[in-house]
Order: sequence, then C-alpha cells, then structure tokens
Amino acid sequence: MRPQWLRRARRFGTRSAAVVATSALALTIPFPADSAVLTERPVSYVDPLIGSSNGGNTYPGATLPQGMIAWSPTSTTGDQTSTGAANGYQYDTTRIRGLSLTHVNGAGCNPGAAGDVPVMPFVGDVTSSPSADTKDAVYAADFTHAEEKAVPGRYTLGLKSGAAADLAVSKRAGVADFTFPSDRPANLLFRVSNSLNGSEDAHVEIDAAQRKVTGWVLTGAFCGRRANGGTNNRKSYYKLYFSASFDRDFASVGTWKDGTLSAGSTSASGGEGYATGADRAGRGSGGYVGFDTSSDNDVRMRVGISYVSLDGAEANLRGEIAPHASVAAVADAGARAWDRELSTVRVGGGSPAQRTTFYTALYHSLMQPNLISDGDGRYYGMDGAVHRLARGQQAQYSNFSGWDQYRAQIQLLALLKPRIAGDFAQSLYNFARQNNGVWDRWVHISGATHVMTGDPSAATLATFYAMGVRNFDYEGAFDSLVRQATVPRDEGLSDAGCPGQCVGQRPNLAQYLTSHYAAQDVCHCWGGAAETLEDAVADSALAKWAAPLGRDQEAAVFTERGAYWGNVFNPAATAGAGYIQARRLDGSWVTPFSPGSDLGFAQGTSATYTWMVPQDVQGLAAAMGGRDAAAVRLDGFFHKADGSWSVRGGDPLRYDPTNEPGIHAPWLYNALGQPWKTQETVREILNTVYGTGPSGLPGNDDLGTMSAWYVFSALGLYPQTPGSASMLLSAPLFPSAVVDRPGGTDITISAPGADATHPYIDAVRVNGRTTQRSWTGAGLTTKGGTITFRLAEQPNTQWATDPANLPQ
Repeated sequence: MRPQWLRRARRFGTRSAAVVATSALALTIPFPADSAVLTERPVSYVDPLIGSSNGGNTYPGATLPQGMIAWSPTSTTGDQTSTGAANGYQYDTTRIRGLSLTHVNGAGCNPGAAGDVPVMPFVGDVTSSPSADTKDAVYAADFTHAEEKAVPGRYTLGLKSGAAADLAVSKRAGVADFTFPSDRPANLLFRVSNSLNGSEDAHVEIDAAQRKVTGWVLTGAFCGRRANGGTNNRKSYYKLYFSASFDRDFASVGTWKDGTLSAGSTSASGGEGYATGADRAGRGSGGYVGFDTSSDNDVRMRVGISYVSLDGAEANLRGEIAPHASVAAVADAGARAWDRELSTVRVGGGSPAQRTTFYTALYHSLMQPNLISDGDGRYYGMDGAVHRLARGQQAQYSNFSGWDQYRAQIQLLALLKPRIAGDFAQSLYNFARQNNGVWDRWVHISGATHVMTGDPSAATLATFYAMGVRNFDYEGAFDSLVRQATVPRDEGLSDAGCPGQCVGQRPNLAQYLTSHYAAQDVCHCWGGAAETLEDAVADSALAKWAAPLGRDQEAAVFTERGAYWGNVFNPAATAGAGYIQARRLDGSWVTPFSPGSDLGFAQGTSATYTWMVPQDVQGLAAAMGGRDAAAVRLDGFFHKADGSWSVRGGDPLRYDPTNEPGIHAPWLYNALGQPWKTQETVREILNTVYGTGPSGLPGNDDLGTMSAWYVFSALGLYPQTPGSASMLLSAPLFPSAVVDRPGGTDITISAPGADATHPYIDAVRVNGRTTQRSWTGAGLTTKGGTITFRLAEQPNTQWATDPANLPQ
C-alpha cells in the first residue's frame, strides 16, 4: 500500500498542475516543473534541535503531536536545582542529570515548567544519595552532540560514561532501550522529586517481583524562580503518575530521601520544595534499580504516564504500546503520525534549508496544546477533582500560553486542526467552570498560573469561532467570557502575583469600565497601558463573535470597548510624535515618559506597544496624523537612522521579533496603503531572523507562537486581527503550497516566480478573479479556494493601495 504521505504528495502534484495551468493563462508566467511536488516525507525535513539555543527554549526529545509525554533531557550546569536553560535543555550545555518525561515547548522563563521524573542511566555503584549530589558532580554525565540524534518521535543519546538511551513515544507512553558497558555496574535512577521547579512531595515504589518501578510527583510552580508577590506561584497544581516496567530482573534496588541512601529499600517519599539554590539543594527522594549487564548490556523499559492515577498510567501504557514493542517500531509509528500532521501543509520548491526551517516551524507549532486526559477520557480538573470529557469532546487539552498564542498559533491550529481547536476551546471552558468562572491567561496542566496580562481566552475563542470551529459549547463559553469582561471580582483588586502573575484576570474591572482605561496607579495589573491595549483587543474580538450569534447589544458594547486603546494614546507624548502611554486615575499621564521605557507595559516598550492595535489600524493611523505619517513612523520601527534594517531585536525603540505585542507590525503596511513594504519587511525577517541549526529561532518559541509566525509568513498569509478569519497577504516564500482544510476544500497557493530575487507582489488572483486588496475575506480561510500570485523583482507601488480597499 502506498504510504499516506506519498499519496498526498501525488495528489498535491496533480492538483497543483491544474492550478498552474490556470495561473499560467491568467498571469502569463510559466510554472517551474521541479517545484510542484514535495518528493520527500515532511518528517525528513524536521530538525528538533532548531531553537535549542539563542533563547528559543525548545526541547529535542521524543514527543508526538499534542502528546502528553515529552521525553527529553534535563541538563545541568552544576546546580541540582537549575538547568542550562528554561524547559530543561540548552544546546551549549552538554551535561545531563536525567531524561524527563514531560516538557513544555519554548516557555520563556527559567526553569520553565514540568521536566517531571528525570530517569538517569548511571554507570557505577550507587553509594550515596543522588539528592546529596547538589552540584551534579557524581550522578550526571557529559555528552557530545556527535552522540545525539533527534527526530520527530525519537531521541537517542550516548553519554561519555558509556551508557546510552534510545527513546520513542506514543501519546501517553514510551519505550526506551538503555545500554551500558558490560564490565561496569549499571543502574537507572528515578529522580521522582526533581522536576524543573522542584516539588511539594514525591513517591517511588519498586516491585522487584513484577519488574516495575512506579510513583508520582506533586508539583507545579510555573516559572517558580520568579515567585512574584512573595510565594504566589510556588504552589502545586498537578500530580504526575508513572508506571515503568522492564524486560529483565533487577540485580539490586534502593531508594533515597534527602541525604540518606537506603540500599535494598523499595519505597521512598519526599519533595524538594520550590526554592532554588541552597534553599532547596540536598532535598528530595527517588529510587534506583540495578542490572547485571555482563552478558546482555541492553535494558528495555516501557513507561506510561497519567495526571489522574497510577492505574491510569498503567492503562495508558497497555493501550498504546504493545508488551514487546521495540523502540524502532514505536518510533516508526511516531514518524508516520508526524508525517500525517505535517502533510496538512505541502509546499513545493524552495531550498532544502527553507524546507527544513518551514517544516520544523510547523512541527513546533503543532506540538501543542497537550493532552492531559487519559485514554478512558478522565482528566484532573482545575478544581482538584477528576472529571470526564464533556459530551462530544474527544480529549482534554492544556498548556495554553494565551498572551503569546492568540496572535498566530491558535489561528494556525484552527486552520489545520479545527477538531483539536474545538476540543481545546471546550477544554478551556471546562477549566473556567471548574475555576469559579475565571479563564486563566496561562494554563499549565490543570493549574491557573495567571502569567502575563490581558484576556487572551476571549481573543482565542472568538478567533476559533470566526475560523469555523464549532465543536464546543460556543454559546456557554461566550456567556462566560462576557461575564468575566463585565462583572468585577474581588481578586481584581489584589496585587498578589504582580507584576507578571496578577491574580485578577480583568484587574480592577469596575475602574476600567468607569475610566475606559486601566489606570496605572490603581490597576492592580502588570502595566496600565498594556492592560488597556490587551483588553481592547479582547473586547473587539468578543464584539466580532457576538454579531453572528445575534447578540446585538453585546456586539455594540464590545465594539465601543474595542476603541478604548485611544484613551492611552497621548498625541503629545514627545515633541514630535504621539505614543501609547500609561495614565493615572485622575487622567494625567505617567511621567517621565520615554518611547523606550517599559513603564506601564508588560515585557515591552511603548515603541513596540504603540503598534498593538490590530483591530483598528485606520484609527491608529489617524491618531498619528494619517496613513502616510504612520507609514513613515513604521519605517523607523524597522530601520535605523541610516536606513539599514533593524529586525533582529535588542533595540528598545525598534522591532523585536521575539516580542509578541509587535510581531504583527510588519503586516501593518497593508492597511497603510504601502503593502510592498510588508513584502520586503517580512522577507527580510524570514531570511535573516529564522533559519536552520540550534539558533534558528529568534527567541522563546512560546508554545509554537514564533514558529507559527514563520509558517504563516512563508505561505504569504497572516491573521489580520483576533476574532476574524481574514488574512493579510505578502509574497510567498515557496512556488506552491496546499493547505488541507479537513472536511472541505483545500487552500491552494501558487506563486510560480517565488525565489530570492522575487520578493514583491505584482498581481493576485483569488479563486480566479483579480483582486486589488492586500487581504482576503473569511471565505478563503473557512471555505478554501485558490490564491495565485504573480511576483516581481521590484515593488509594484500601485497594487492594493486604493484607500477604499485597505484592511481596517
């Protein structure tokens, strides 16, 4: 039987040929014959090590699309309570203390989240407590990248100690081959308490008769090192259970707690706490099992995990990995799963490096959301109780980096995986109902972390609905989000967790509804100006959602609220220009003011946030003195005074590709009537900021957000604004692409002249009709169709410039 990926590639080639014929007649451009078909499996282009340096905070280990298990190294720089980088792995740190079962892709704070239950192959006798090895001097090992191989669904690592690990995973389980030198003691350490942020408690149980090691860790503490507001985020909110079985008997067993090693013991408990450094070092528990490798130096382990129970972990293992399955067989199944996922976008042409960058970005984009429900449909809720899936729901998902993801990643999810998007929407609604009606900004497993600012859930679910996602209780979710946006709550007057993790999801809402902006001196938020902009985006999205639901009153109210951004735009902020600026309750502007200052903002400056009005670009342009004046200012955002590009970050006055409030800014030229500048700016970023190798991401991937930006931009599309299905247009990077629309007509993109010398749009046809708009309506996104580009070496400064046809 022909592999699915090959059948899709051939179908792609046939369909593209038809599009090419139409395009050639319409635009009189020949289509390069060698660019129409992706001849390799998409998975062959993925490099999981991209983003593992340069602050990308990705991890290279084995995981599947939206998987629960993510088996990857925890590195060390000589501090048992820390790692080389957020999320456990940094390419330049080549010493590990274990291979952990859970990870989060690209979160931006060290030590990030998860990294639960590091399993360490150790060569030598266990003669002291690994928890007492506070500098990771004994029970850790060096490696070289020459002994490391990462591919989707599989990870292999050889250690200088002579041990090696070969890992492959299903959704909720994994299998590993650990090899050891035949002439030295061989042990596996289960560091049950040593999650990245520490733990409240942990337990390990060794059953030599059944060849099993089981246990759990009670942990949480997202971004635990920060501890904003005292100990606000140093709290537990999930318990991870694991069950590991082996293909051979144990030669020795033992456990430890804190500094005490107990050889022969089969049970131990104890957490590390959530401090760091000396305040936590030396604490914790774990167990070890030893093997006689004199005649057979390979040890096979199968492991299942669950957030519900030990029985759930064992059932997940039984249901997903056969008793005698090999690493190769499980890895093969994983590669096929990733091929199916990645084949939802099939590009033709481009260089091998461009295809590697593209498919790795797509890989990172579709890692999340992550399963937290077991195979039987049970999951641990935000209220601390076990629940079952809602009616019609296929899975409960979590890991919602809302402030990041609502700008690009959730749009890509809705476009490519609408069924998963709907289950994710239902998951977030389930959590909100379990959390007394509060939709948390950053949900990790079943915990409300409160990270960042604004109300990203409103923007996210409104966007899902706009893009045609319907498999969730959208009316119940809408009503709940409206309540959050209109009914003040007591926690909105608390400063707990501020800045960064303020507990109020709509902080000081009563004041906001009266003043029509978040006052810096009483907002109980990270920054009043940022909060105002974020809430205006969310409210505008709610308005767009309300209209098709027939909720005319809410549509009118939230449309008005979507314009509140104007209340923090100070036209006289500097002598020469207006900027977004924080205000006090009495209406005065917070001073001193500088465009490069972050006072009143969250992880950004006024220079960046001033552009964060995607719902009303025409209004922003008018406030700046008109579209031409705004375009001149935008030029200065992307260029230095000498005209050279400034798109790599590091300048508080200019574009930062790692800073979410500004990542849509390259696309604003479309609304300003100068779309050719979007084309050249996006191409410059694609060519210079993203790439192959460990430094191939500009910074924190933020659960696929930066990767999704690349995927959209390489296709020549970008979401116009939250709550909408419209896409802004730029020049595609590839000559051809097909985007699957599950259950409907695909989106076919043809750009025959796409190459390094043709970065500009000369003409566009949508479904065969010439368009003078630099954007598409919702129809292309929700119903599918064809879009054909004629590209040019020089900008066409007439195309899509009519004021009547500009995006809003």
